[in-house]
Amino acid sequence: MLIGLCGGICAGKRTVANYLSEHHGFTHLYLKQDSAKTDPIESSNGSADESAKEGPKSTRIIPYINGTITDKQHTFTSTEDLLDFVTKRWRERWVTTDIHTESILDKLLRRPFFILVSIDAPVSVRWKRFHSRFQSQNSSSSMSLEDFLLKSDEHLYSPECGLLPLISRATIRLLNTSSDIAHLYATLGKLDLTNEDRLRPSWDQYFMQLASLAAQRSNCMKRRVGCVLVREKRVISTGYNGTPRGLKNCGEGGCPRCNEGQGSGVGLGTCLCIHAEENALLEAGRERIREGAILYCDTCPCLTCSIKITQVGISEVVYSQSYSMDGETAAVFKEAGVRLRQFVPVRNTRTLHPG
Repeated sequence: MLIGLCGGICAGKRTVANYLSEHHGFTHLYLKQDSAKTDPIESSNGSADESAKEGPKSTRIIPYINGTITDKQHTFTSTEDLLDFVTKRWRERWVTTDIHTESILDKLLRRPFFILVSIDAPVSVRWKRFHSRFQSQNSSSSMSLEDFLLKSDEHLYSPECGLLPLISRATIRLLNTSSDIAHLYATLGKLDLTNEDRLRPSWDQYFMQLASLAAQRSNCMKRRVGCVLVREKRVISTGYNGTPRGLKNCGEGGCPRCNEGQGSGVGLGTCLCIHAEENALLEAGRERIREGAILYCDTCPCLTCSIKITQVGISEVVYSQSYSMDGETAAVFKEAGVRLRQFVPVRNTRTLHPG
């Protein structure tokens, strides 16, 4: 497993890397970059983005002395070399904070063992950390707040080398406002950063993501809903809600009921939209469904759909979001012997609050 960390200046990247090393056996990998692109704030005498209270110095990772990387064994001159190294040792745990460009990220994301984590913090918090670090080192080279803000903006928003495009592509996004290292480590422990389900989605996550993708094709003015029908971990059919074939799309005025904005469950008898579950069932046909079929839907089926789902012999329904008729639907499924359960995904966004 290789975890990549990116984020703003003094957001806490190296602190999180230290946590992974100390508590989960990760080894820090370094990727050399052009000296012209090296940020003096990030590389001077170790990690600039440590929290104000860093803990014992004996546990800190200090890869730089006067801007020079000291861990030569785990330092690489190209992304390809780093990836070759990790690929041969993919069962071990590795972490890097040296993801400088989208081209580097693109290469890393091709490997199934890589995941990107972004760490950010309000600029006022990051400035306090930066200022405290230089005070603790009795350094006279601390820059002004204005210079720090300019440097921070360049670091994130520069058209040539800004990190904002990388941060937006992170699988896990952390907002680190914590000021106490022990509290930060305890909170990180609850996040389960080493959960490998994030590397390769579980079957539930995989099929629910397909259902959510199908929902993007919906033309219903009231609600986007997507559905996937599965048997033996194979997709039988997909569906999304909208007006029937040959009719004007709901989003173009095809369904008066939806376009009038009527409330949930009101005027359903006049609605021209076919639900996502209905479309998936019609596409599959009863002969392809058979026993053991599972229906994944990003929204809990309504009462009308639950009756049809029961009739065609679906064994299990997995949904993500609740709907106004969940109780009625659950009662129908319980009587018919259809299993109903809600899918709860792993959280990938979290605020690390102050201790």
